[in-house]
Amino acid sequence: MKQGIWLIHNDASGSNDAAGLAAVREHCGARGLPVMYETSFPRDDLPTPQALDAAGIGIAALFAGDGTINAALDALAGWGGKVLVLPGGTMNLLYHRLYGALDMVQAIDAVAKGTASARRAEMIESPVGHGYAGVLVGPGTSWNSVREAMRHRDLAGMAREASDALEHTLEGPPVACVEPALGKAGGYPLIQLAPTREGIEITAFHAETTGEYVKQTVALLQHDFRAGPHDVLGRVDCVTLRTIGAEDLGLLLDGEPVEARGAITFRLGNAKVDMLTTRPDG
Repeated sequence: MKQGIWLIHNDASGSNDAAGLAAVREHCGARGLPVMYETSFPRDDLPTPQALDAAGIGIAALFAGDGTINAALDALAGWGGKVLVLPGGTMNLLYHRLYGALDMVQAIDAVAKGTASARRAEMIESPVGHGYAGVLVGPGTSWNSVREAMRHRDLAGMAREASDALEHTLEGPPVACVEPALGKAGGYPLIQLAPTREGIEITAFHAETTGEYVKQTVALLQHDFRAGPHDVLGRVDCVTLRTIGAEDLGLLLDGEPVEARGAITFRLGNAKVDMLTTRPDG
């Protein structure tokens, strides 16, 4: 295998401007990991494991947001090489699971020096797709439309979508854990599922008092759900969620909306490709 990498990026992601991409190429090249091939998704098709093998590439670098990384990891399932996840989005949740507080240069250094190890990171499996960084369920997922307006710098759209999303979050039909039965039977406006070695960590977000309403509103506006009032319901290997009093289930897999109806079961699994990490026990 060549020591070079195949770089996959998304020009619409948070850090994927010309300067950001130039920095990735510079840092990798200076550390003996030159970028030999590039794919700009979704403009270009994602490379297949066969294409990477034919090119003699052993490392695929993903410089994109969690949604693009999700698509790339699915496409690379079964590949014998290694994936280098870089912080090319807004939240970069999977990157921080793999590298903690390291910045991008430090992560690339670790890979170049051989101090990063490879492992099949935990993910969440479901009938409607995978969540490598995490899954959000409930009417609160309507805030994804605000993010899209922000991405396109549509100020009028941001204001309109934020108003609609806030109303839907606080007044829409809640979502509940039905198997096992965890938390409030009446459900919550938003439930987050995060893959960990100890199981799927379930966090429920709520706004039941005036003070909590204000805190949750600010948290949603900042896209920082953890800053709002929440309860950790536990960690399990499998959980089924459904909307109370409705069939449609608001669902984001790694930040991307997915159509879902009825009860959906989520299970802890492992990625089907090795990811480089400095946190092998994280």
